[in-house]
Amino acid sequence: MTHQYIKQLLLFITLTLTLGVFSVSKAVAADLVAPQLAIERASTKLRENLEDENFTKDFAKINMFVEEVINPHMDFNKIASLVVGKFWRRATEEEKTKFKQEFKTLLVRTYSRAFVDFDDWTIRFLPLNMEKSVRKVKNTQAVTVKTEILQPGKRPFAINYRMWLVDGKWKVYDIMIEGISLVKNYRTSIGTRIKKAGSNLTTVTEYLSKKNSTALTDKEGNS
Repeated sequence: MTHQYIKQLLLFITLTLTLGVFSVSKAVAADLVAPQLAIERASTKLRENLEDENFTKDFAKINMFVEEVINPHMDFNKIASLVVGKFWRRATEEEKTKFKQEFKTLLVRTYSRAFVDFDDWTIRFLPLNMEKSVRKVKNTQAVTVKTEILQPGKRPFAINYRMWLVDGKWKVYDIMIEGISLVKNYRTSIGTRIKKAGSNLTTVTEYLSKKNSTALTDKEGNS
């Protein structure tokens, strides 16, 4: 599996998690346990939005939609700290807040690009026994939700969602695609840029902000 293919899978699966591109039948959904339902729930909202043909061309609408859907299902505090790694402990609260916002916007921009490129996919949830699978992590519970992505004429590929319980809700803090971690993928690129900036998180955040602003301008100009 090439690096570029892995990167595409990482982007695609993150998209499908937060925007619910995969279809799951109501009968199957009824048999899912809480962490699985947290992943599946967004699909209905997406299907409703896809009825509007202009939706996928409107970056502002996509941004608003992702803000609405992504927050309940992903723990951005945890993801940001894992992506930044050891530099996170050295950052101020203001630096952390600004980085999280720009990193989230980066993902939104990625989703908007890939939004209409994937269709005819289904997700198969593998059995999850909560009594046997839930483990203790710090002061909460964690579990790995295992799925397979199915596409006609192609072999299934494995997607595992690492989730933990935050204020009574199951949230994703990492995604594994055929054993490749989304967090590690971003940590490599972000970490390299932080080191080049002399361990300065603000410099990296400003870089992301500039890229996000440019992308937004381009989107609006092409709409």
